[in-house]
Amino acid sequence: MGGGTLRIDQEGGPYPPNTGYFPDLLKRIPVQGAPSRERAPLPGASHGTTILAFHFQNGVLVAGDRRATASNRIMSNRVDKVLEIDDSALLAISGSPAMALEMARVLDHSLKYYRRSQLTEISLEGKVRILAQLLKENLPMAVEGIGAVVPLFVARDPDSRIVRIYFYDILGAHFEGVEFSVGGSGSPEVQGILRYLDRWSPHPLREMSREEAIVLALRLLETASYFDSATGGIDSQDPIWPVMKILTAETLETVDEPTLSTIYRNEVMRVR
Repeated sequence: MGGGTLRIDQEGGPYPPNTGYFPDLLKRIPVQGAPSRERAPLPGASHGTTILAFHFQNGVLVAGDRRATASNRIMSNRVDKVLEIDDSALLAISGSPAMALEMARVLDHSLKYYRRSQLTEISLEGKVRILAQLLKENLPMAVEGIGAVVPLFVARDPDSRIVRIYFYDILGAHFEGVEFSVGGSGSPEVQGILRYLDRWSPHPLREMSREEAIVLALRLLETASYFDSATGGIDSQDPIWPVMKILTAETLETVDEPTLSTIYRNEVMRVR
């Protein structure tokens, strides 16, 4: 067949397409004792999303769409994928919502326990390593292809007050996204746009105002939803707005729906 886009495994079944999205890549790995073909999605094994984080003038904006899918089925359009861990950290989730939400609960509990037992805030490195350990413990589910979690973690350093962006792999290795980071099945388009804007636009990302950052985030999610069916768009009949939060050196803010609605209609739809 032309293009060579479909591969057949030794059992005669097609491999899932190589999209670059990690949960899809996991399905290409044969499980011992089982045919190396795509398994049917389990109940609750929903995934698919676009999450993003980037620096702007005042801090870091973190956003995510709200759709969760299982295979070609839309499971929900109201999943909150940007979670407040405390007043100084945000966790943006891609992959299995069930596993990610449990990790968020454990991480939040661990930070509260440390604060109450040690009477001080845990360091930024400590927060990063706790999340890394949770990802390592989730590895068996990730390898099965039903519980992979690939998060973004945005946190304020309690000493320097600098806000930093981290991205992870499923083994818990973490890396700092200096200017921006993205995740999820709709991330390839978003990553390319952010790289282009930060490298060649007249004003790098860190020079953007708060409103310019919100406009950009809405446009990026709209672009991702156009190319990626697992990323939720905004239905004009029943608008479901993405979750968008801003973490600065001093504050943690949730961008409210009226603000998102006004900016979306004026700057994304361009309805005057």
